[in-house]
Amino acid sequence: MDNEPVLASLQVTPASPRHWPREPVLAPDERAVSEHSGSGDRILIVEDDVLVASEMEVTLSDAGFEIVGVAASANEALLLAGAESPVLAVMDIRIAGDRDGIDTALELFRSHGIRCIFASAHSDHDSRRRAAPAAPLGWLQKPYSMASLTAMVRAALHELRSEPG
Repeated sequence: MDNEPVLASLQVTPASPRHWPREPVLAPDERAVSEHSGSGDRILIVEDDVLVASEMEVTLSDAGFEIVGVAASANEALLLAGAESPVLAVMDIRIAGDRDGIDTALELFRSHGIRCIFASAHSDHDSRRRAAPAAPLGWLQKPYSMASLTAMVRAALHELRSEPG
């Protein structure tokens, strides 16, 4: 009997590309979202959970939006906003550092005129009251689907385009 481990004798052959699906398989509510391009609008993501931020970035990029950066803290968000001039920020409330997402949104609005969508588990009355001066364009309650995020971003951008001035 051969002393080589059994696994060493196994050969794995990957499926050829002709067996791969030609189009991504999407849930019904995601199909409608994926059919419309985001026309290159520049978006800043402020989220300190790396996995959530990555999923947001991929989803919004795939929808046609240009992601100018992902920030985990207020300082990162403010630096990116100053350098990249996004038209919209998607903001978590609990982020890394000494300032939260509401303080960050207030500063983005005050210093750069950038409005945001809050995508957070924290949307209580006090949070909404504190955030009101930043003129948020929406609140997306965690957990949310990526289709909901994309739809909210589209609605917010439509509102921004519809505003006079």
